[in-house]
Amino acid sequence: MVRRLLPLLLVGLFSAHAHAGLFDDDEARARINKMRDDFNSRITKLEDANNRAQLDFANQVEQLKAEIARLRGENEVLTNDLANTNKRQKDFYVDLDNRLRKLETTPGAADGAQQAVPQPAAAADPAAETRDYEAALNLLRGGKYKDAAAGFNAFIKNYPNSSFQPNANFWAASAQYQAKDNAGAAEHYAKVANQWPDDTRAPDALLGLANAQQALNDTKGATKSLERLLAKYPNSSAAQIARQRLKK
Repeated sequence: MVRRLLPLLLVGLFSAHAHAGLFDDDEARARINKMRDDFNSRITKLEDANNRAQLDFANQVEQLKAEIARLRGENEVLTNDLANTNKRQKDFYVDLDNRLRKLETTPGAADGAQQAVPQPAAAADPAAETRDYEAALNLLRGGKYKDAAAGFNAFIKNYPNSSFQPNANFWAASAQYQAKDNAGAAEHYAKVANQWPDDTRAPDALLGLANAQQALNDTKGATKSLERLLAKYPNSSAAQIARQRLKK
């Protein structure tokens, strides 16, 4: 009897052991699959985060490139302004010297010389005008933005009929923008764009206005300024920057 039961017991033990082994394998596979899914999920999240970071970085690079291009353009214009101012001042003194020489050499002018000589002195205003404008430009180039803004604002007030008015307002805006006076910058930029729309500074003034408005959290106003820039000056270098910003 025992001999008959022994084979049955052995078969039962073997079956139980095989079933336990199968259960262990299934559980191991499930755990491995879960670990694999978790790992893939983490990799996907990391890839998404990396892609977003790369996109943000690319956008920042483009913004920096545009800002550098704008600053380079302003620096070139500023350098050109200084050169033109120096030439104008030199021409003025040459002209003044020539007038004085003519008065000195004109026959019969000796008696009226004392009255005639002071008359060109009235033209000293253009010299003072040039000097004050150049002084403000030098302050701006030297990075003294608050002083430069004060200088340009004084110039705008003291020489309302000056041919430098568009430039003075533009550089006053630039100085105030650099000094974080965004409201003052926006006012001067808008003045240039509105009063002197045919001036070479007008497109850059609209771009500067958009920058100041954005700094004031006036996104709608900044967008309108960029759209106005594209509509009125589509072929300007400022318009190229405006297109990039509107796309973003």
